[in-house]
Amino acid sequence: MKLIFIRHGDPDYVHDTVTARGVKEAQALNKRVAQWNVDRFYCSPLGRARDTAALALEGSGNDVTVEQFLREFYVQITDPLTGKNRIPWDLLPSYRTTVAELCDKDGWQDAPLYRTGDVAAQRELVVSGIDGILAEYGYKRDGELYRTDKGNDKTLVFFCHLGVQFVILSHLLGVSAPALWHGFFVAPTSVTTVATEEREAGTVAFRCKGVGDVSHLYAAGITPSDSGFFDEVYRADN
Repeated sequence: MKLIFIRHGDPDYVHDTVTARGVKEAQALNKRVAQWNVDRFYCSPLGRARDTAALALEGSGNDVTVEQFLREFYVQITDPLTGKNRIPWDLLPSYRTTVAELCDKDGWQDAPLYRTGDVAAQRELVVSGIDGILAEYGYKRDGELYRTDKGNDKTLVFFCHLGVQFVILSHLLGVSAPALWHGFFVAPTSVTTVATEEREAGTVAFRCKGVGDVSHLYAAGITPSDSGFFDEVYRADN
């Protein structure tokens, strides 16, 4: 079984849609998606993901199932340096590298920083959501693995967001979400693929086959957007 995660196009966060650049990115993605044999498409309820899906699937006749758990992981936490509310990722290296819990694949959501917000409960909604879909296709979560009576070669596509995508991958691959949030970047309309690997009969693990692929953009002569890549320098007096 194959799961494909697509980040939305270059975002217009103010209006919750995609920019003119994002439209071109999604149109380039359309040609790529048309070559896939997909069994079902899922999408975040947020506008930028839905608009990306609509453009990427235009002319295909495919329906999209909207799932609330795929919305961006905008859980408010308290920034340890400024005392202000913020999103739970893109922490400064001088802070995150000193907090061992952030690298704990099982307990990262219970780190003191994340207990300032509703991170654990919101993570549970996300992992329950993806596990519910997998169960529909015969893969039931059992500890760190999945069990199946009969595997399949279905392909599911998810149009979503950077933050929530890494929460899902954290769950599927057994890696802490903060490690993924801070160690990887997926550009707008990038394609990330994981697949089942059944090396023991009835026991399934997921394995990543590609992260953040943007070959469709290069093929269309589009330079990938850096939206979500924080390259500014933080200064305490800012």
